Amino acid sequence: MKKKKLWTLGVMLILVLSTILAACGGSDTKDTGSKDTSTGGDTASSGEPKILVYGRGGDSTALDPATVTEGESFKVTVNLYETLINFGEKDVTLQPGLAKSWEPSEDGLTYTMQLEEGVKFHDGTDFNAEAVVKNFERWKAGADKFPYYHSQFTMGGKQIVESITAEGDYTVIFKLAQPQATFLKNLAMSPFAIASPAAFEKNDEALKDHPVGTGPFKFVEWKRNDSITIEKNPDYRIADLPKIDKVIFRSIPDNSARLNALNNGEVDVADGLSPSDKASIESNANLQLIERPSMNVGYLGLTVTRPPFDNVKVRQAVNYAIDKQALVDAFFEGLGEPAKNPMPPLIAGYNDEVKGYEYDPEKAKSLLAEAGYDGKEIELWAMPVPRPYMPDGQKIAEAIQNNLADVGMKSKIVTFEWATYLDKAENGEADAFLLGWTGDNGDADNFLYTLLDGDNIGSNNYTFYDNKELHKLLVAAQTEMDGDKRNELYKQAQEIISKDAPWVPLAHSTPILAANTKVTNYIAHPTGSDRLDVVDMQ
Repeated sequence: MKKKKLWTLGVMLILVLSTILAACGGSDTKDTGSKDTSTGGDTASSGEPKILVYGRGGDSTALDPATVTEGESFKVTVNLYETLINFGEKDVTLQPGLAKSWEPSEDGLTYTMQLEEGVKFHDGTDFNAEAVVKNFERWKAGADKFPYYHSQFTMGGKQIVESITAEGDYTVIFKLAQPQATFLKNLAMSPFAIASPAAFEKNDEALKDHPVGTGPFKFVEWKRNDSITIEKNPDYRIADLPKIDKVIFRSIPDNSARLNALNNGEVDVADGLSPSDKASIESNANLQLIERPSMNVGYLGLTVTRPPFDNVKVRQAVNYAIDKQALVDAFFEGLGEPAKNPMPPLIAGYNDEVKGYEYDPEKAKSLLAEAGYDGKEIELWAMPVPRPYMPDGQKIAEAIQNNLADVGMKSKIVTFEWATYLDKAENGEADAFLLGWTGDNGDADNFLYTLLDGDNIGSNNYTFYDNKELHKLLVAAQTEMDGDKRNELYKQAQEIISKDAPWVPLAHSTPILAANTKVTNYIAHPTGSDRLDVVDMQ
């Protein structure tokens, strides 16, 4: 009995050892350089999931694109949702999206759209004409809840989209109250992506945390201020897309820490990098530098309803006080240029004849004296996260603080968590605040009207600036279908804005990203919202 037991035990040990050896031998067929995909980086060649980890400077504020106005949210939602019309891969030309074709009437008041068929939302419900109608009805009814819709589709307090109707399952007809030159461009913007009516009719607020679109990726999980995970939509309408199986957006606020994470293989892509990092990226054989086409402006906003900035001479003084060229030289390192208008030079209608404000501290002191400025300390708000138009808000605020001190204006730098920062600035609580804008559709209207018209106070007009003459020009430009005439109206508008000085336009930047060399076909879009469906990993 004892011998039999020992023999049995020996056989069992041999079998176990054989199994272990077989497992070890099998590892030769795998990529021995592969890493734990939970932290990102390499993908094994044996069919393991392709996981892209994306390092960024800040978290999203919400994942319902209709409710937000900031890029960190759109960076995610552009991959979860789709719009009726798409921008081109590398530019803002108009391409088919969920609408495969569209036809405007001769008077510009009616647009007939033919929709893609057989498309499903992530919850399994059908995308159709009725779904489009319900999305627009939702946006139209909630001016406070959907500020971007009312910013882009309202003129003079009047809604542009008079009606939207479904003709059958896959035809939608828009009737406008008046022509809008930017109508089709607006439809391609991230805030106007189409969500599942079943989802928002069940719980409208839930979309902010559990988005439901038709996009190439589906929502998985959101860990606040840490990460957002999305995964491949197996039922996506375009065959063979997306190329990767999962994307993890990681929030890493510190620029250096984010670049270190890329160098260490913890992330595969890093955006919002400091211009000073360009040389080290280019010298690293394991990394690739990606430059985003510039379509932005970084600015110092001066809230015109708060003393001392309710006085135009004080606002003009601050414009003279700030050495923009020094800011660009110190913080943009060849990847930016000083700004003098609220929109970048590549946008049609840019007025290069506007003189702007040269750096002139003595002129600033003179204007402050004329204004009767009492020397009271102001609050200078610095962004807590890097943005494409401003790589380091804190350091730029410190430089501006020194410029202001030189002309006799004391300032205290304050900041808040990103979502709070935006909410408080939107409510007019800041004296002076750093912010900026990346164009959504490549049109002057998206800069001048969206950011500086009185209609958009409480939305994207954080300075509370309201000039009636400017408003007339901007509304006229919206309805003017002749390009040359539109451009002339925008040039006049920039002259008024420069004189009233609600901003100090600081810089137009060329933002940089970096990725490890295993990432292929990453296309940085000028809007700042990158579609990741075509991205692949070697």
